[in-house]
Amino acid sequence: MTKHIHSTVTLNNGVEMPWLGLGVYKADGGNEVEEAVKEALKIGYRSIDTAAFYYNEQGVGEAIRQSGVPREEIFVTTKVWNDDQGYEETLKAFEESRQKLGLDVIDLYLVHWPVKGKYKETWRAMEKLYKEGKVRAIGVSNFNIHHLEDLLRDANVVPVVNQVEYHPLLTQEELHDYCKKHNIQLEAWSPLTRGRMFGAPVLVELGNKYGKSEAQIILRWDLQNEVVTIPKSVTPARIKENANIFDFALSDEDIEKLNACNENKRFGPDPDEFV
Repeated sequence: MTKHIHSTVTLNNGVEMPWLGLGVYKADGGNEVEEAVKEALKIGYRSIDTAAFYYNEQGVGEAIRQSGVPREEIFVTTKVWNDDQGYEETLKAFEESRQKLGLDVIDLYLVHWPVKGKYKETWRAMEKLYKEGKVRAIGVSNFNIHHLEDLLRDANVVPVVNQVEYHPLLTQEELHDYCKKHNIQLEAWSPLTRGRMFGAPVLVELGNKYGKSEAQIILRWDLQNEVVTIPKSVTPARIKENANIFDFALSDEDIEKLNACNENKRFGPDPDEFV
C-alpha cells in the first residue's frame, strides 16, 4: 500500500492524496513555518496541511513558491474556521485563504469543525467552490457519525476526507468503519498524542523490535490502518524521522497490540462539546 513518501490514496472523486503530510498547526506564521515546509518538501513530503485558524497560510504559500517543487506535485489542504461558517461567509473566507496562500486552486478544503446550525450552509458554499473548480476536493474535519449522517441527508457531494483526532489511545473504530462504508477517507490529526503516549511499554517494545522510534511506530500503524496522517513538527530532524516509515511494516499481531491500547482518550476537544 504505502511503499514510499509519494504513495497516494485515491479519494472518492478520483483525486490522489499523499498518505503522509506535514501538519503546521501552531507553527509561527513567518520564518518558522516557511523553513519547516521547505525542509519537508526537500525531504520528499508532497502534502501540507494548514488552516485559516493557524494564521500561517501566507508562510506556507511562500515556502511552496521558494521550494522549487512544481505546484502540481504539492497537495495543499486548508480549512474554514468556525467564525467564518455560513454560505456567504465561507465563500469570502475561501477567497482570503486563497489570496494568503497565493494559489489559484486549493487541493482540499475542509470544514474545520461542525458548527451547529451552520455547517450545512458552509457545505453548500464548498460544493459551489468545488463545482467551479476552485478546489479539487472538499471534506470535513472533526465530524462524528451523527454529523456526517446529517450532512449526507442534503449533500450533493460526499466529503472525500474526515480529518479527526486519531491515535492508539483514540482509535475511533465505529467512525472509521462508517467512513469506509461511505468511501470517506479518515485522516489523523495529532497522531502522536502530542508526545503523551511516548514511553508506553508497548511502544518501547515495538521500537526496540523494529529499530524505529516510538513516533515512527505510531505513524506506520496509521498507514497500515489505512489512515492518512499529518504529523506536525518544525524541527528538521523530526520532520525527516517522521518520513522514515516506508522501509518496514508492523506485523498483524503488533497492529492489534496497538489497536488494543484504545481508551477513547482525547487530548483535543470533543466535537460534540467544542462547538
